[in-house]
Amino acid sequence: MGAVTALEPERSAELGEVILKVEDLVKYFPVRRGLVEIVRREPERAVKAVDGVSFDIKKGELFGVVGESGCGKTTMGRTILRLLEPTAGKVTFEGIDVTALSAEEMKMLRQRMQIIFQDPYESMNPRLDVFRIISEPLKIQGIVKNSHDALRYVEKVLEDVEMTPPEEYIYRYPHELSGGQRQRIAAARALVLDPEFIVADEPVSMLDVSIRGEILNLMLSLSRERGVTFLYITHDLATARHICDRIAVMYLGKIVEKGPTDSLIKHPLHPYTQALIGAVFVPDPKKKGFGRVLKGEVPSPVDPPSGCRLHPRCPIAQDICKEVEPELVPAEDNHLVACHFAIG
Repeated sequence: MGAVTALEPERSAELGEVILKVEDLVKYFPVRRGLVEIVRREPERAVKAVDGVSFDIKKGELFGVVGESGCGKTTMGRTILRLLEPTAGKVTFEGIDVTALSAEEMKMLRQRMQIIFQDPYESMNPRLDVFRIISEPLKIQGIVKNSHDALRYVEKVLEDVEMTPPEEYIYRYPHELSGGQRQRIAAARALVLDPEFIVADEPVSMLDVSIRGEILNLMLSLSRERGVTFLYITHDLATARHICDRIAVMYLGKIVEKGPTDSLIKHPLHPYTQALIGAVFVPDPKKKGFGRVLKGEVPSPVDPPSGCRLHPRCPIAQDICKEVEPELVPAEDNHLVACHFAIG
C-alpha cells in the first residue's frame, strides 16, 4: 500500500448542499424458473441485489460504499444512474426525480451524471482509438457537430487526466495503453461532458499497487478543483479511508453502517465492519491474527436470512437477531449502525 499512503485525506473546502438523495432503493433480478418449478407451481424468486438502500451525498463529496464482492454495491451504482431500472425506490439528483424521467429526459441528464467502469478495457470498443472513445459522448449529446470541433475538448480533457502531451495518446487504441493509462482514458471519457456527479465503480481494483495512488490522487484533485461529486464503490477499505469523506458499509443488499470516515474506521460499531477492518493486513510483527473473523459463507441473495442478514455468521448474534431486522439508527454524531448489539 506504499503508493496509497502518500494520499492526503483532508479536504480543502467545505462540502456543499445535498446533490444526490437515494431513498429505499430496491433492485431485484427475477430468477428464471425451470420446467419442474413451473409444473409444481413454485413461486417466482428473485436475486435481492439491492434491498432498501437510503443515503445522501453532498456536492463535492467523495462518498464511499464498501463491501464484499456480491453485496450489491455495483448494482446499486448502476441503478442510481438508471443503467439498470430500479424495482422500487426513488433517486433524486439536484431536485430531479431520476426514477420518473423518460428515456429522452434521462439522456439529457446523463451529461451531468457519468460512470467510470471497473474494467476499462471491457468498457471500451477495441476498434476505436482514444479520440473516438472520448469524443463519442460529445457527439451523442450534440455538443459538437464534427471531429474538428471535438478535438479541442479531447485534448483538454487528456491534459486534465495528466496524459500529456495529448497528441502522443490521442490516436492510440486501448490495447496500446497500459492499465493505468486505460483507466485515465475511462476517466477522461466521463469528464469530457463536465459532469457534476460520477459513479466510480472500483476504478483501481484491476491496477498495480504502484499505479493506484496516481488514479486516486486524480479523483481527489478533480473533487477539489472542479467540485465533482463521487460515489466511490470499492471492496478496499484502505483506499476508501484515504480519499472518502464518508463511508457506507454494505452487506447482502443493505447498508449496515454509515458515517464519517475517521469515525467509522477508528470506531467501527457493526460486527461486519469490524471483521472487514480486522481482515486488512497490517505489516506489524507484533500484531497477532486478523481480529474478529466471521464464520461460514455469505448467504444467497435469493433467499437472505430473516432478521439481521449477518446473524448466521455473526459472533455476537442472539435470538432477536434471527427474528427482527435492525434499523439503521444513529449511534454517535452522524454515525449510524444497523445492529441490535452494536459495540465499539
